[in-house]
Amino acid sequence: MSSLPFKLPARLSSSQHRISVLLIDDQAISAEAVRRWLATEKDIDFQYCGDPAQAVEVANEVRPTVILQDLVMPEIDGLLLVKFFRVNPTTRDTPMIVLSSREEPLIKAEAFSLGANDYLVKWPDKVELIARIRYHSRGYINLLQRNEAYSALSDSQRELQKEIDAGAKYVMSLLPDKMTDRVQIDWRYEPCVALAGDSLGYHWIDEDRLVIYVLDVTGHGIASALLSVSVMNVIRSKSLPNVDFSVPGEVLAGLNEAFDMESHGDKCFTIWYAVYDAKHRTLAWAGGGHPPALLYNPNAEHPLQPQLLDSECPIIGMMPWTDWPTSQRDIAPGSRLFLYTDGAHEIQLADGGVWTHAEFVQFLSQPPEPGESIMDRLFAHVKVLKGNDTLDDDFSVVEMVF
Repeated sequence: MSSLPFKLPARLSSSQHRISVLLIDDQAISAEAVRRWLATEKDIDFQYCGDPAQAVEVANEVRPTVILQDLVMPEIDGLLLVKFFRVNPTTRDTPMIVLSSREEPLIKAEAFSLGANDYLVKWPDKVELIARIRYHSRGYINLLQRNEAYSALSDSQRELQKEIDAGAKYVMSLLPDKMTDRVQIDWRYEPCVALAGDSLGYHWIDEDRLVIYVLDVTGHGIASALLSVSVMNVIRSKSLPNVDFSVPGEVLAGLNEAFDMESHGDKCFTIWYAVYDAKHRTLAWAGGGHPPALLYNPNAEHPLQPQLLDSECPIIGMMPWTDWPTSQRDIAPGSRLFLYTDGAHEIQLADGGVWTHAEFVQFLSQPPEPGESIMDRLFAHVKVLKGNDTLDDDFSVVEMVF
């Protein structure tokens, strides 16, 4: 899987947005005065429009950081032009300094109500005008930089989501097809986020022996998914040195040595790993920190009460360990085995309580309805318990019928 870099866009420097003044005034002498005042300011560009009918079009082209606009012009009323600028998408937020020959409180109030940012009686002192141009432009440039940063962040998030979706699709492609051979195997895998830490798998290591396992990496997201896929590939390729993959205890010992958490981003994982010998009808298993598998024997005195195939070893990768026992059990024809991760039973209830493991076992022990998967019924049930379609943890269950 490709790496998924993610970083916030660097803050844009103010040099990428020069101060740009657009003066709209029908009197060319006013334009010449302002041009001369700004000529010595090397960081300020000056643009002039003497035709108010062309003002919006010119502003769309030059994109000023501040607009100086006279209120008294022929053909178009200055206050009306303020309204035009404010409904125009390009100049909607551009600072506007309206210019008037008189100090009129009512006109001033109306100009502000229509969207003007400042009001000057023309002409003010050169120093004051330049100070106001810089002040309003600085605020507008900050707005532009913020919007560009948000846009870059949105682009980064979209690219990241594409990578995550591709990663999730890759993980799903690694999960096995349902098995209808000498053994019937079905599963349900519902990540709580796009990339999950759960994995499951099964495959024949020879014509009589079938490996089946479920694992759960701590946490969620990219790091957990990468480790989960790595462990899955190691098991599938049998690439642990000096390990007999038909002996579950040896497999867990090899995984614990190969995936110590200090070398894998402080991530560790639980696993339940078993080998079914179809010729001798035996199941050998070992578990590291994982919930017990549930074995239902139809010939038992209480066939709806499962035997708990415990996970006796520590979580894989957490600490050095030397004792990795393998347990074994005979399997009667028609027996059912359930493997699962803790996300299938550790459900935070809508009322604040927690669904117990005993209640989970009791639910799975219900007689199966004809044509209905108990796993589908379980997933629907836990969502009702949670009071939400999104669970807090990944939901993984495997059902195996011998």
